[in-house]
Amino acid sequence: MRKNSIKNTRINSEVQHELSNILRRGLKDPRIAEFTSVVAVEVAPDLKTCKAYISVLGDEEAQKDTLKGLKNAEGYIRRELARTLNLRNTPEIRFILDQSIEYGVAMSKMIDDVTRGQNQEDE
Repeated sequence: MRKNSIKNTRINSEVQHELSNILRRGLKDPRIAEFTSVVAVEVAPDLKTCKAYISVLGDEEAQKDTLKGLKNAEGYIRRELARTLNLRNTPEIRFILDQSIEYGVAMSKMIDDVTRGQNQEDE
C-alpha cells in the first residue's frame, strides 16, 4: 500500500470539505437524509477517481435511499466540485457507505453491558 504524499493528503481534505459543503447546502433531493456526513475521501493520485465514504444517521432504508439519491446527483456534485476547486481534473466520485461509527456505537454498548453485568455480580 502506498503512502499518501502531502499533496494528495491536502487534496483529500479539500475535496472532503467541499463535498460536505455541497451536501449540507446544495442538494434538494428528498431521498438524501438530512444528517449525512462525509467521513473520509480518497482521491487517486491521477485525480481521475474519488471514493467518498459517507455516514448516514438513520435506518437501513434511509441509508439505501441516500446512496441512490447521491448516485443520481453525482453529475451535479462533480460540477459543483469543479466550480469550487481549482484542480486539473475533477474526479469521478463513488459514494461508499461507512458504517464504522455505527459499529463503534454497537461495540461501546456491548462493553457497557458487560461492565454493568460485572458490577451487578460484584454487589
